[in-house]
Amino acid sequence: MRAPPLSFLLYAPLHRAALLCAPRMPPPSGTPIRNAAANDPAPRPKRRIVSFGALASTVCAFGALAEPAFTPVPTQAPAGDYQLDPAHARLVFRVSHLGFSRYTALFTDLAADLAFNPAKPESMQLAARVDPASIETLFPDPTFNFNTILSGPDFLDAASYPLIAFTSTSIRMTAPDAAAVTGDLTLHGVTRPITLRATFNGGYGGHPQDPGGARIGFSAHGALYRSDFGIGFGIPEPGTTLGVGDLVEFTIEAEFIDPSASGPQVGP
Repeated sequence: MRAPPLSFLLYAPLHRAALLCAPRMPPPSGTPIRNAAANDPAPRPKRRIVSFGALASTVCAFGALAEPAFTPVPTQAPAGDYQLDPAHARLVFRVSHLGFSRYTALFTDLAADLAFNPAKPESMQLAARVDPASIETLFPDPTFNFNTILSGPDFLDAASYPLIAFTSTSIRMTAPDAAAVTGDLTLHGVTRPITLRATFNGGYGGHPQDPGGARIGFSAHGALYRSDFGIGFGIPEPGTTLGVGDLVEFTIEAEFIDPSASGPQVGP
């Protein structure tokens, strides 16, 4: 069964932990084995050994699953309700084209709201919106509007589904300045959970040359299978790359502002 690529990031550490916690292998072929019945005293009760082994396995398993506690990186940006600064935001995606290259395009009409709390990142909430008709391919032939092909019925079908939306449902810190942001993505009329890997790049509470007030910045990336959202046109047949790939990778660069924050303040 196919698993989304981000799921591998979750399950791979568990696999490594299982290898570390696995019992030792039997001795190599040819290693002498004593005859316990003839030479050894009565063996210890097996129940005690099994009990200790089960306890050790449990401790090892819980140790592998335990998340380290992270202290969020300090920032001068205050908590508050922030809005995306569209002048400093990009949503870029790429998809395999015939297996020869990763075709790259972007969306230009973006909006987002972020309830920012630098002291408790897990409590933050994000809601983002994208207009699928704003896709920009930078196609070089001005006589052919390739943007309308990708926003048309074979792909995004922006006329029928005029909104791409993401609403966060949980945030889990993975480093002092990074987190896994899970939420519901609505695309092409289908809603499914996805996880973004986000990095906090810093912020300030204000600056004399910044009329936007408090400002913060993030970088994020993620991936999805477009067929999961009912966009199957052009996907290659199994065993070939002739077509447009199913896997879509995307990156986000975003700055958010809070004009109501007190400032200005000079500093990183």
